Amino acid sequence: MDAIDARHRHVVQAAWDDYDGRQVAELQELSAMVSTNRVYRLVLTDGEQVIAKSSNYGSFFMFAEDHERLHEVNKLLVGGPFEHFMADVLTRDGRPYIWYDGEMWVAFYASIELADPLPRQLADGQVEQLAREIGRFHNACAEIAPQLPAPSKTAKSDAVNLYERLGARNAGEVFGLDQSRIDLVRRHTHRFLMAILEAGYDQWPKIPVLIDWNLGNFSVRFGESTDDFHMFSRWDYDWFRLESRLLDFYFLSRVSSTTGDRSVWTYGSHTLLEPRFRRFLHAYHQVAPLTEAEVLFLKEAYRFFLLNYVVREGRHFFRYEFWQHLMHDAVDVQLPAIDDLDLTPLLGILD
Repeated sequence: MDAIDARHRHVVQAAWDDYDGRQVAELQELSAMVSTNRVYRLVLTDGEQVIAKSSNYGSFFMFAEDHERLHEVNKLLVGGPFEHFMADVLTRDGRPYIWYDGEMWVAFYASIELADPLPRQLADGQVEQLAREIGRFHNACAEIAPQLPAPSKTAKSDAVNLYERLGARNAGEVFGLDQSRIDLVRRHTHRFLMAILEAGYDQWPKIPVLIDWNLGNFSVRFGESTDDFHMFSRWDYDWFRLESRLLDFYFLSRVSSTTGDRSVWTYGSHTLLEPRFRRFLHAYHQVAPLTEAEVLFLKEAYRFFLLNYVVREGRHFFRYEFWQHLMHDAVDVQLPAIDDLDLTPLLGILD
């Protein structure tokens, strides 16, 4: 056990002692070892199990706000088809319990049942069924969204923050990039902010989005065939936010792709242009209709993903070796390629 792991285990145990106090028989590591967060299963001596997440990246205050919103989302989904879909955040006095020592923080979640995993590469029928299920989930989230408090952070505020940091004298040192790369990233950040303004994006509906739809983050329950399933359980809320539903689609294009789920990856745009993603969008559109402006804005949603989750947040979220790989791929390959990315072929799904 290294010092970092020991530190995470210590704060998880301290948090649990403060929250409940029942004896922990075993603390099992569940972390994917990609991000800087740590996830553990607490097996209690009475047999109950609880999931813990410890973190020290980003802002504790945003982490706490996100969990307040997640708790509200789960309460508001009660009575609908997704009332048991998302793992509950454990609460105290009706509010999410978040332990904080000034440096690290811990949240606990009810252990959720895992049903069936989707295969690493989906069949065509599975792509369509996943699209219909996501469409229904988005519809349910859109219904409850007006009852949720406005978030403190938005895609615009994150992009403005990045744009200003890229203009600082020490930007190269902060981001580990030379000046030409800093200039390139700043140009793309400016382009995204202009696209928000031109599209009237501030007036678009904002709903709870989970963004990271890697296959390891949710399970389904199969019916009579592998093309017949419904979404059963979801966990991992690292990138939860209240934003346009479009932010969910880049990861969904990856799940739909012929590449499938992989242990070594880059964040390329090719999955947005695959026929399988058009199949996904067409099936989704039948359940949750898209507009032409939304389809074309998928380019900007993808640009924001690279700028925010790789460039702006990557150093703090991903483990160093992953961050280095993803950062240089995003800056040297993927961002420059966006200039030539044409998503107008996707408009055919609206017919």
